[in-house]
Amino acid sequence: MVWMSSVLRFVPVRRLAAAAVATAAAAVFCSIELTGEAPGRISNPLELRAKNHTLSLTLHAGITQDGKNSFYFDGQPNAPTLRLSPGDQLKITYINDLPTEAKENCAITPCMDMTNLHFHGLTVSPDAPQDDVLNMMAMPGQSLHYTVQIPKDHPSGLYWYHTHPHGESYRQVLDGMSGALVIEGIESYVPALTGLPERVLVVRGRSIEHDPHSADLKQRVELGSDVCGAEPEPADEIFTVNGSVRPQIEIAPGERQFWRLVNASADRYLDLQLEGQTLEIVAMDGMPIAMHDPNHRTRIVDHVLLPPAGRLEAIVTGPTAGTPRRLVSRCVDTGPDGDPNPAMVLADTVSHSLANSPGKAAKSSLKAQFKTLDLTAEEKTPPRFVVTFTEDKKGFYINGEKFAPDAAPMVRANVGIYQHWKIINASRELHPIHIHQVHFLAYAENDKPIADPLWLDTVNVPYGGSVDVIMDFTDPVIRGMSVFHCHLLNHEDKGMMAKILFQ
Repeated sequence: MVWMSSVLRFVPVRRLAAAAVATAAAAVFCSIELTGEAPGRISNPLELRAKNHTLSLTLHAGITQDGKNSFYFDGQPNAPTLRLSPGDQLKITYINDLPTEAKENCAITPCMDMTNLHFHGLTVSPDAPQDDVLNMMAMPGQSLHYTVQIPKDHPSGLYWYHTHPHGESYRQVLDGMSGALVIEGIESYVPALTGLPERVLVVRGRSIEHDPHSADLKQRVELGSDVCGAEPEPADEIFTVNGSVRPQIEIAPGERQFWRLVNASADRYLDLQLEGQTLEIVAMDGMPIAMHDPNHRTRIVDHVLLPPAGRLEAIVTGPTAGTPRRLVSRCVDTGPDGDPNPAMVLADTVSHSLANSPGKAAKSSLKAQFKTLDLTAEEKTPPRFVVTFTEDKKGFYINGEKFAPDAAPMVRANVGIYQHWKIINASRELHPIHIHQVHFLAYAENDKPIADPLWLDTVNVPYGGSVDVIMDFTDPVIRGMSVFHCHLLNHEDKGMMAKILFQ
């Protein structure tokens, strides 16, 4: 199956040069010697699991030795994966240990080193002490106390958490202040996952603009010199996977593994492909495909476009012996005014003994809750609300307005309905739209139906084009003031965000 929509872009495009595979090892060893960074075997991030239906932890915001913003857990710069089940409670004491005088620049001056947390994709309350990014804010020396109640009917899948202080979110997320969050039970929707080795892969952007090893790092990831768009600037970021530059992923020939990957970059797209292999997609943006389409529980694709904040959960099969594969991100055309998003290598697969596989997914005791819907009538209605992205030299706008903390809600949504929204991108670069608390069905792009539409919480909007979605405002838990915004966080910081009141 090949999907034609650029919303997720499952369309085969030009592959990275096959000849580069033969020189990959030499390039890696050369860069190791120059940068001192070995391409170690990848492992899952540290995991914290709920006990007695509660997961409690203390997380700090601090500065690393190289001057970057970072989460700290147990005294170490670390962003653990949080694992909970539907009905559990997440309690986080978040302490701001950042300096009173910021060490970096940010979109809105002066930088204040304020910080908070956003639980991206969770269908939880936007009011304090839950997923409140508007009023919960810690200045240096202050603390926040989160108590997030996971609903008993919460979808099972991959979510993530990251900082969300308006005006300073870009630099904090670019530095790596993000982590994975798993809601257990996806095996109840896809029983074939039971017993499969599971990998959690957090892909982040890493700035190399002022890195003394930038040339070596570009060589290490085989940064593409080709230009797939009209972006004039040179590439200034590479990708890391679980904090490492081009690590190795162990997978035995013919072995099936369950990969859960989040694009945790602040502003870069991933056009993911495991060269020579297919991906059997189980869920996107934390939403199991089977929940809304139990008769077609997976999608088999060649590659997939993940906007910043997008998540992919897929079954991967190990290549035949002696044929290592590269996990790559293809070049993405972000538009004439967009940032360069060239092709590069994220990781390499290497063969190993099955005895060395990561932890395996256990059989879920949860019962799958299917939600088949016929939204044809709402799709055919005129849009109930239109979102228009624009930008100029002074900033970024939604419906002609910049975000202001004291602004009234731009739109009000009555809880209990589905609603057709149209998102128009009137600019000359890509913009991914994300709305807090809810998922939506992206069903049309540029006024043409999308084949096999999916439920998402972040969707790419083509430059000079549009996307039509059906918002799910039916969850009674979600009431209060929330936001929607462009998830290129530099754009959000500069104004491309607006409030929505769930009432």
